[in-house]
Amino acid sequence: MKRWMVVLVLSMMMLLAACSSGGDGKFVGIAMPTKSSERWVLDGENMVKEFEALGYRTDLQYAEDIVENQISQIENMITKGVDVLVIASIDGESLTNVLEKAAAANIPVIAYDRLIRGSEHVSYYATFDNFKVGVLQASYIEEKLQLKNGGGPYNIELFAGSPDDNNAYFFFDGAMSVLQPYIDNGTLVVRSGQTNFDQVATLRWDGAEAQKRMDNLLSAHYTTERVDAVLSPYDGISIGVIASLKGVGYGTEAKPLPVITGQDAELASIKSIIAGEQTQTVFKDTRELAKKAVEMADALLKGEEAEVNDTQTYHNGVKVVPSYLLEPVSVDITNYESVLVGSGYYTLDQLK
Repeated sequence: MKRWMVVLVLSMMMLLAACSSGGDGKFVGIAMPTKSSERWVLDGENMVKEFEALGYRTDLQYAEDIVENQISQIENMITKGVDVLVIASIDGESLTNVLEKAAAANIPVIAYDRLIRGSEHVSYYATFDNFKVGVLQASYIEEKLQLKNGGGPYNIELFAGSPDDNNAYFFFDGAMSVLQPYIDNGTLVVRSGQTNFDQVATLRWDGAEAQKRMDNLLSAHYTTERVDAVLSPYDGISIGVIASLKGVGYGTEAKPLPVITGQDAELASIKSIIAGEQTQTVFKDTRELAKKAVEMADALLKGEEAEVNDTQTYHNGVKVVPSYLLEPVSVDITNYESVLVGSGYYTLDQLK
């Protein structure tokens, strides 16, 4: 073989070795709940990008909010021989058996944004400060209605997330830590009387279900009274609530929309905020969450301990899961551009 060909072959071999050495050929399974929510699509894409940059192979699956699909997908990942699993669960109570299979195959598990309950086989949890998310939403209502200054009473209705998602309870508890005193002293009035989590939960965070419930609330309790605020825990629910309100004449100069909160800074809701409909959302930079989950997985794959900043809050019914909590940010018409465009999360063209 000619000398130049030998040099070329050796160079290519060295290049291939350099490309594969970062992840040592290891394989990561990523189980996401659904593509129907924009944020989960971005989460999955961000994690794949981060893992592949480190040289790991990935298998990203979406279960479209069907628990049985997610269990089957995780089982397939175990069969394929993944070295670590990152799971954003649909139902945090449903994965106990499949995680036993993962443990039997020595596959560690990272719970992503939603805590997996009822299993000892959860190594880490990467999420945001979920109690604070609710505090931010309720504090926004407190500020906009100037509740600290008295006045009122103001009519408010409450929505919560899916009862099979552990985060939903943290969001609601955080919000009620701010709102409950005002409900107790009559400054805020829940005309429906529905103030318990079980009464206001929205299965699968479904915007259509939220719209249907808001329709019922309006027809039963607000034929003559006005809604001044709606606590919504998620942008998809907010969009459903807004559709219901607009259906009975809200959104005009004579009948403006109430204060409406949200979460996830989804594109449709940011456009809604710009249009003067939804009032607020909570931005959770999922790019940073993806990076944190990748860092945790990378540590596990190298036989190291991952960085955490919370070892007390998240008990899954079997153990306290070591966690890393990222900070959420309240966003409205006054700061969406600096927070979302300034950070590169959206471009101005996307928001038109």
